Amino acid sequence: MENAHMSTTVELVEVGPRDGLQNEKKPLDVDTRVELIRRLVGQGARRIEAVSFVRPDLVPQMAGAEEVMAKVPQDPEVSYIGLVLNRRGAERAAQTPCTEVNIVIPVTDSFSTRNQNLTVDAMLDHAAAASQVARGAGMRVSLTLAVAFGCPFSGPVSTGQVADVLLRAAEIEPDEIAFADTIGVGVPRQVRELAALAVGDDRIRKLRFHFHNTRNTGYANAVAAAHPDPSTGAVPGGVIALDASVGGFGGCPFAPAATGNIATEDLAYLLRGEGVPLAGNGHPDIDALARVGTWLGEQLDNSPQGLLVRAGDFTPPVPAPDKEGTEK
Repeated sequence: MENAHMSTTVELVEVGPRDGLQNEKKPLDVDTRVELIRRLVGQGARRIEAVSFVRPDLVPQMAGAEEVMAKVPQDPEVSYIGLVLNRRGAERAAQTPCTEVNIVIPVTDSFSTRNQNLTVDAMLDHAAAASQVARGAGMRVSLTLAVAFGCPFSGPVSTGQVADVLLRAAEIEPDEIAFADTIGVGVPRQVRELAALAVGDDRIRKLRFHFHNTRNTGYANAVAAAHPDPSTGAVPGGVIALDASVGGFGGCPFAPAATGNIATEDLAYLLRGEGVPLAGNGHPDIDALARVGTWLGEQLDNSPQGLLVRAGDFTPPVPAPDKEGTEK
């Protein structure tokens, strides 16, 4: 029988340049955002949510998406994700070096109408249209089911409610579906329940999770995602993607009291210690990654929310081999 705590491969998705910045009081100019992306690529990030193609009057921190994408490092090993909400956003993304679009679909009408001024049903229609545009431009498509763990306006969200939206989202046949704990209320039990929804549905090719650490459960949730329960079946594709933001910056501007994402360097430290294999270039230099978080904090005039930027990496010393005859 398989080990109930057997890990799968984890793919780190760096969302600092988008979700990390969109809720900050101080907007960063295009060149600073490009420099952030350049530093992240230099530390091994290979999948980066770089920009958001939304209205700059609503989210000024994300203004200049096209300008940012015109200046980012062009590396065939790096995939750039652009967040979009509709066909128009996908059309904008298609004119840039973005290789993926991430389309957000809230699972509650209360959040969807406040965030996107549309019902969930209407957002599913918009997602289908945006997906068509993206595929026509040769881009991959991710669908993120927002507030899948709880909604700031309507309260707890049942697994059944998420399952209903998931089934309809799967009809779009995206390359990946993500469950987002938008306001940081989730616990590991919910992670396991949501992951189990995707098992056995061939239309769901890959799973991704987006955790916030608002109530100090984000890292526990990440461990739960990285150690799927084999009794429910195989994880689609054998890989779980986990979002994280360098320095732990981030939050949703439309979710009251939302705080930061889980920090990329803290998550990398945790997964390394758990022995979880990482896709791509493997485990990053954690201290070097933390320095990027410190640099970003200086640009934002704000302190990082992660802890590794202060504590630093820790590698336990390797014990010396026992010598024959040494007393124990």
